[in-house]
Amino acid sequence: MTLSSEFQQRLRDIDPPLFRLVAGAAAWASLSGEPKTTPAAFVLVEEEHSGENQRMTGNVLQRTEADVAVIIVTRNVSDGTGGAAADDIEILKDAVRGALIGFEPTSVNNADVVEHISSNLLKAKNGHVWQRELFGAGYYLVEKS
Repeated sequence: MTLSSEFQQRLRDIDPPLFRLVAGAAAWASLSGEPKTTPAAFVLVEEEHSGENQRMTGNVLQRTEADVAVIIVTRNVSDGTGGAAADDIEILKDAVRGALIGFEPTSVNNADVVEHISSNLLKAKNGHVWQRELFGAGYYLVEKS
């Protein structure tokens, strides 16, 4: 299991289910236009930063910080102003944050709990709202001997 797949599973496990589609970077990259089904969540490990080796001798040990984005897409055209979709995105944001903040990944070495970093509205058009939630996941890279 990977960090991305663990995040995806946490989103699939939200009860009651909120997302009709939860996918990773490949599905996000192949997207041309709006997703065919909404609400959708796409999980991407956007960037990883590793610090210096923390050991003087022996195997390498580096602290790594991963920035994991969850891109939420929802559609609601029940009103002409887009207000309904904006309300829906707030519900979805809260659910995503509730599922991920404080979660401790097991797919990486000595992981810290997941923290929320930022939130950005990416786009609002044609009744669709695109929201990016960014989370931090710290862990250690250990040289295999």
